[in-house]
Amino acid sequence: MEFEDVTPLTIWIIDDDLVSLFAARYGIEQLNKPYIVVDFDSAEVALKVLSDSMEGAEELPDVILLDLVMPKMDGWEFLEKLEKMPDYVKTSDIYILSAFLSTKERQRASQHPVVKGYFDKPISKRALSRIFGEKEGAK
Repeated sequence: MEFEDVTPLTIWIIDDDLVSLFAARYGIEQLNKPYIVVDFDSAEVALKVLSDSMEGAEELPDVILLDLVMPKMDGWEFLEKLEKMPDYVKTSDIYILSAFLSTKERQRASQHPVVKGYFDKPISKRALSRIFGEKEGAK
């Protein structure tokens, strides 16, 4: 019997709302896949870890679920700073999660070069299946 050497997807959830963090993590765990889930309640901390990971040639996340409305650094600012990083290579699929996405922000998200999609919070199991089905199909 042969076993495939399958590297699990690494998923980052960046959201200051602990209930939303829990709901997204729980939904991912319910997919029963060997995903590695890392959550951050601060965009600043996530950006620092991402920067350090790039410099140290560590594994970068395959998927980032990003909230837009956060104190200090919001999701748009996170994306802006991410794109300015000299070592940034578009290896992560970034999806916006927001409870307050206006039509204008939905349009902005759909036109943003690094955003693959957007979903209302709390994210549904169906939406998560869609995200990770696409990502796994690409691997």
